[in-house]
Amino acid sequence: MLEWTLIFLVVALIAAALGFTGIAGKAAGIAKILFVIFLIVWIVTLIL
Repeated sequence: MLEWTLIFLVVALIAAALGFTGIAGKAAGIAKILFVIFLIVWIVTLIL
């Protein structure tokens, strides 16, 4: 899952440089959601 998060993060950074429109804006949204999910899973794993 971390790999997908990093891929979408890179796409989101490129989208930010070009302006958030169309698919680029959606990729940024997916990157944010995956990042939050990854953080939650990481915190739960750390606690357990």
